[in-house]
Amino acid sequence: MKPFIPQLVYIEPQALEYPLGRELKEKFEKMNIEIRETTSHNQVRNIPGDNELQKYRNSKSTLVVGIRRTLKFDTSKPSAEYAIPLATGCMGHCHYCYLQTTLGSKPYIRTYVNLEEIFDQATKYMEERKPELTRFEAACTSDIVGIDHLTHSLKKTIEFIGQTEYGQLRFVTKYHHVDHLLDAKHNGKTRFRFSVNSRYVIKNFEPGTSSFDDRLEAARKVANAGYPLGFIVAPIYMHDDWREGYHELFQRLSSSLDGINLNGLTFELIQHRFTKPAKKVIEKRYPKTKLEMDEEKRKYKWGRYGIGKYVYPTDEAKDLEHTIREYIHSYFPEAEVQYFT
Repeated sequence: MKPFIPQLVYIEPQALEYPLGRELKEKFEKMNIEIRETTSHNQVRNIPGDNELQKYRNSKSTLVVGIRRTLKFDTSKPSAEYAIPLATGCMGHCHYCYLQTTLGSKPYIRTYVNLEEIFDQATKYMEERKPELTRFEAACTSDIVGIDHLTHSLKKTIEFIGQTEYGQLRFVTKYHHVDHLLDAKHNGKTRFRFSVNSRYVIKNFEPGTSSFDDRLEAARKVANAGYPLGFIVAPIYMHDDWREGYHELFQRLSSSLDGINLNGLTFELIQHRFTKPAKKVIEKRYPKTKLEMDEEKRKYKWGRYGIGKYVYPTDEAKDLEHTIREYIHSYFPEAEVQYFT
């Protein structure tokens, strides 16, 4: 698939006070993309479309260039201590995505140009925790790789963290557009992770993302560029013949990575879950989805801020975890499984 290009760009006036804001405005003007001004992302109006579904899809191809006003970083357990805010929103159409509800009625993509202020805040967090390492997750609210060929914010962040003594960076992606990141001076401090799944899940629930084979080709590239490599298997989903589907996943993964230095390889395992608000939004935006969200078949689990989610019942979750761990141990015996949740 081709790299993401927005159909419509909004720019906050304050963004033009920063070099990256001016650079992006000039870039999009040269690309003849329609540019509109907005005082704030909350004031974005008139997304094209004859109905709500059309407006939603057009929002997914709309980019807002602005500044990050809140510089208090969210926590990002279990993958990192903090989420470093570089962007919000995603151009993908993954049916199960938790961003369906956290982005509410504004699913457009936002990129933040006040990088130095964000880096200054990250430095404060590292100072507070030293001599312990501080891990930053760059993909909590977006698939940052999907837009970085335009902004290079992620590349700048990789090089910023690469110069620190106590910082580490992590992010995950479903996109293969990584070539501009291969020469970044990461100094081994950035873990590049790819989201992988069974054929069934990618085919039915991940439209608008790179193919499995393209992701694996990108994984080979970043491993050869010296990045620590990881994979997130998420969401682990109990479709028909799921055992065979996930076994094939690890067979293909092992074959594709043959000959690559996999020292320090990590896996993170996340079972499928949904909330009631997410279910309503998903069924509205993807009315023909095959995604199973039957609350009667799930276990209710309390989450952060009192918002509960539906996960697989205990025995099924244990079966999922045991099965996937066995596949990983079989094909990647030296790899670390960091967690199952």
